Amino acid sequence: MSFQVSALPAGDFAYLGYLSDEDRAAQAVHALISDGACPCRVSLEDAPEGETVFLVNYEHQPAHSPYRSRHAVFVRAGVETAKPARNTIPLMLQTRLLSIRAFDAAGNIVEADVLPGTALAECAIAVLENETVAYLHVHFAKPGCYAARIDRA
Repeated sequence: MSFQVSALPAGDFAYLGYLSDEDRAAQAVHALISDGACPCRVSLEDAPEGETVFLVNYEHQPAHSPYRSRHAVFVRAGVETAKPARNTIPLMLQTRLLSIRAFDAAGNIVEADVLPGTALAECAIAVLENETVAYLHVHFAKPGCYAARIDRA
């Protein structure tokens, strides 16, 4: 079973670098300086220390179901959307404790697990073998925020 990890699209966040302080405040967007451990959901890399990152509220699960969801995510303006190779887990995910949520086509959770990032590839392959699973969402287990999506490739 092959899988594909997907990042959030850069185009959804292109405006961030152009917002005034007042506009950021009105939209509850926080501009922060990375300590080297701010996981960008667009580049699927930790933002380098000293780089500006934006903490925004993002609807990562728009499905019309009780599991519709949005949460805070770090993103970097001006980076391209990561396109990891098939069956490849970005280092940003490998180094953290993760929560996996498997959704069916209607956007309902059918499986869930918590695991170290080093076990993500094996888990994704096993969960995607379940034909009722349409896609996976990966979350950082401790803060609970969305990290990436995984689909069959």
